[in-house]
Amino acid sequence: MKKTGLLWLWAGVLALGGCSHLSPGREDQPAAGADIIIEKNTEVETEPGPTSPWLPGEETTIEPLELPDLSTETQTVKPEIVIASDIHYLAKELTDFGSAFDDMAYDRDGQMVSYIWEITDAFLDQVIARRPQALILAGDLTLSGERASQEALAQQLARVEAAGICVVVIPGNHDINNPQAASFRAGQTIPAERTSPEQFAQIYHEFGYGEALSRDPASLSYTYQLPDGTWLLMLDSCQYENGAKVGGMIRTDTYQWIDQQMETAWEEGRQVIAVAHHNLLDESRVYEENCTIEHNEELGRMLDGWEVGLFLSGHLHVQHHKTSKEYEIDEIVTSALSISPCQYGVLQYFGPDHYFYNTEKTDVSAWAERRNNPDRNLQDFQWYADEFLQEFFYKEAVKELESKEIDQENLQSMAELYAMVNVRAVAGKLYEIRDAIESAPGYELWQEYDRTSILCMYMNELLEDAAVDYNEKRRP
Repeated sequence: MKKTGLLWLWAGVLALGGCSHLSPGREDQPAAGADIIIEKNTEVETEPGPTSPWLPGEETTIEPLELPDLSTETQTVKPEIVIASDIHYLAKELTDFGSAFDDMAYDRDGQMVSYIWEITDAFLDQVIARRPQALILAGDLTLSGERASQEALAQQLARVEAAGICVVVIPGNHDINNPQAASFRAGQTIPAERTSPEQFAQIYHEFGYGEALSRDPASLSYTYQLPDGTWLLMLDSCQYENGAKVGGMIRTDTYQWIDQQMETAWEEGRQVIAVAHHNLLDESRVYEENCTIEHNEELGRMLDGWEVGLFLSGHLHVQHHKTSKEYEIDEIVTSALSISPCQYGVLQYFGPDHYFYNTEKTDVSAWAERRNNPDRNLQDFQWYADEFLQEFFYKEAVKELESKEIDQENLQSMAELYAMVNVRAVAGKLYEIRDAIESAPGYELWQEYDRTSILCMYMNELLEDAAVDYNEKRRP
């Protein structure tokens, strides 16, 4: 780690508009090797949660770097880190599952709000089963920042901590001071209590904030030490002073705090992973406005100067990764847990030049089977989730095309192709079918129809970006 002593300052903050990779042109809602021994207090009072058999992860052949002496530890865990983002959890008490809830649930950019409780429960079961050293949640923890939803999710996270697994969270653009916080009852959408920054830190006191090495006075950023000695630089990239904005930024005073933290990390010889909700890099031409952190060049230079080589984020609702051309930094974006294929990231980290990341799907069907749940959608959840997302994108295309002079057969072909492209892009696997898509009749129809159509341009950029499988990233 280079000691640079950099202090990056700038004046002025620009308010950003909406970011939606799922609905181009439409504004979004406002807004690792050898076992390690740790000592963990597991005396957490919580309601008993569902249990599942222990399922060990695949053994790695990567040789671990020398890790710090962790002295008096008593419990064995793996060096893995699980990363999830964009859960968009809703407290059940905020809905009667009536018409207002249904209308909202089918207009959430492909999020499966109607099954978010089952998805979250199944996911946390898998986290407990695989026993990573930590679970990182990279923002948008709640649907729209309802305080009740934050508290309900915190109750769920308590059983993960009770299993001896560290839970570390950071807010997303939906989570704090969000004017769209609501409950859904009697056919009406009713304002619900929002979450303030102070309440967020209090609710998640046991999940990072109360265990932080240091808290940034200017934001909800903090540093956290993992059981293996690695530091997490948990960056609050959200703007919520005057209502929740979609775009991200790092406050001027926070840069001073980051520099101080990195100076301490350098002195102690710590490896540092940076985490934020918003993206550090322009992941592609598709994912820039309101997705990339404002003035990201400044943050990139600072992190590169301190040799922070890995940045984890969410926000896109798309599985993606990119290596910076300007800095020696890799960014890995984990897709939304609430959107098909409901996957999360698993990171085996031994240093900025020695790690392996891959994704795994949340097995909701296995969860339903263990509970003898009769819901057919849950019993064959992957099929249901894929169909749900396909239908969302299909309807988006039809809405644009139906006002044009296109016969029904061609319209259907074009809409189906558009949906297929987007579903694979969300999962980070569009590369598998790119050649087939570009030779399909529906693709040619889109080009003939209007290459300047926002949906057509969006689809073409997705295809151009589909160069690799974004579900894996390895160094070396």
